[in-house]
Amino acid sequence: MTTTLRPTAPLKQGADGARSRTYDVCVNSRPVGSIALATHPVFGPEVCQVKDLRIDEPDRGRGRATVAALAAEEVARGWGCRRIEATVPADAVGALRLATALGYVERNRQMAKSLTGDVPALPDGVAWRSMTEDEYGPWLAHKEAGYTRDWVERGVPETEARAKAAADHARNLPEGLATPGAWLGVLTHRGVRVGTLWLGTIDGEPFVCNIEVGEEHRGQGHGRSLMLCAEARTRAAGRDRLELNVFAGNTPALRLYESLGYEPTSYYLYKHLL
Repeated sequence: MTTTLRPTAPLKQGADGARSRTYDVCVNSRPVGSIALATHPVFGPEVCQVKDLRIDEPDRGRGRATVAALAAEEVARGWGCRRIEATVPADAVGALRLATALGYVERNRQMAKSLTGDVPALPDGVAWRSMTEDEYGPWLAHKEAGYTRDWVERGVPETEARAKAAADHARNLPEGLATPGAWLGVLTHRGVRVGTLWLGTIDGEPFVCNIEVGEEHRGQGHGRSLMLCAEARTRAAGRDRLELNVFAGNTPALRLYESLGYEPTSYYLYKHLL
C-alpha cells in the first residue's frame, strides 16, 4: 500500500514569501489522517513548520506518520526551505520517538509547575526589588545579545536569530518596565546585585521569560532564589501556575527547574534539510 499526501486546499502564498497548505494523509487514495505545513512567521520562508500531524486511530502503528513526515520534508524542500521544525506535546511519547528517529533535535522545551502551598523564604541576606529605568536599557541590550547567541548555538543563522530576539522582546516588552503583566526585578545578596528576573505573561499565562545570575555569583543558590521570587510574585497576583522555557544543553538550569517541581509540557524540535 502507498502512503501519500493529497492537498485539501490551494497553496496559500504571501507577498513576503510565506506559504501554508493542509494535506490529507492517504493510503491508496483513502484518507487516514491530516498534516498542515506553513513557513515560519519569524524565521521566514526558508523554515517550514509542521503545524499538525494526525493519523486516525485505526491506522496508527503502521508507519503512516513516518511516511507523512518524510513527505512533508519533500514539500518543504520544494518550497525552498532548508530547515523544518515541529512542536511535540510532552505526553505524545510516540510522536517524540518518531521525530527523534527521523533526525529531529530538541532545541528547547517548555515546562510548567502548579503552585501550591507556601513559597519558601529566601536565604538570609537575600532580597529582591524592582529594576530601575537606569538598569533597564543595559539589561535589555545584554538580554537580546544573549538570546541571539542561544539561538545561533542551536542551529539558527545569526540574521534569523537576531530578528527573533528583537521581535520577541518588542512583543513581550512593548512598554519597557511599564509593560502590563510584566515585572523585572533584581536579586541582591547583602546589598550586592547578584541576578535579574523577567516575569511576564505569554498567552495569558504567567511566564518566567528570563532569569540570570551574574557569573561571579553562580553556584551559591541564587538561581533558586530568583525562581522563588517568581513564584512569590505569581502567587501574589492570584495565579497558581507558572511556565518557563529552557534551551537544550542548559543542564544547570534544567536541573534547577526539575528540582523545584517543573515538568515538561512541550518539546520544540528542528531538523536541517539537506
